[in-house]
Amino acid sequence: MARQSTGANTPAAKPVKQKKTRWYTQVWQAYQMTRKQDPAVTWLMLAAFLGIVAVALLIGLWWGHVIYTLFLGLPFGALAAMFILARRAETAAYSQIEGQPGASRAALGTIRRGWSFAEEPVAVDPRTQDLVFRGIGRAGVVLVSEGPKARAAKLLDTERKRTARVLPNVPITLIQAGSDEGQVPLRKLPRRVQKLRPTLTKQETSEISKRLTALGGVRLPVPKGIDPTRARPDRKGMRGR
Repeated sequence: MARQSTGANTPAAKPVKQKKTRWYTQVWQAYQMTRKQDPAVTWLMLAAFLGIVAVALLIGLWWGHVIYTLFLGLPFGALAAMFILARRAETAAYSQIEGQPGASRAALGTIRRGWSFAEEPVAVDPRTQDLVFRGIGRAGVVLVSEGPKARAAKLLDTERKRTARVLPNVPITLIQAGSDEGQVPLRKLPRRVQKLRPTLTKQETSEISKRLTALGGVRLPVPKGIDPTRARPDRKGMRGR
């Protein structure tokens, strides 16, 4: 009499491994995205590459070792072209999300260490859709607003008072993101936050995070545009590592 097979003996299905994106695919995607926003990037990359190769050729002719200098000039020319692509890709990525609700949060998401920003805003003006996002780090609490300067200032001050009631002795920094006078442009926003001087310990920062959790936030979708960080080419991959 044949025995029926049991499920216990059936080998478990192996999880499907995701195919790793090659560095040249990332570079090509970054180039395509950048070219749509900045058509001049192609000519700038070519100019940088050919310019360095031409200098290497002239040095080789003068030195008498053309092959050797060209061998050195080609990779340096490629690096110069990739540097231009990286900078232009970052600018193009920011221009895609600029003006969208949650654009400042998307820019702040490029900060990889030292700061924690909630996905949802902590304050929203329902009439104008101005927003305030909150971050926590060793420099204290930072409140970042989106909206025209006058309106954003009022919304920021209201949220500052609300936060100060919970954390009376913690530094609170107010930053307005935008293009008005006195506001911080989107592409400079991460650097502006990172320049804040640390005044708290890691334990104090953790305690602040727990206390602010009770304040909650207002859910609002963050723009699904291109992440400025991912728009940069993978430099390690380009070096073959």
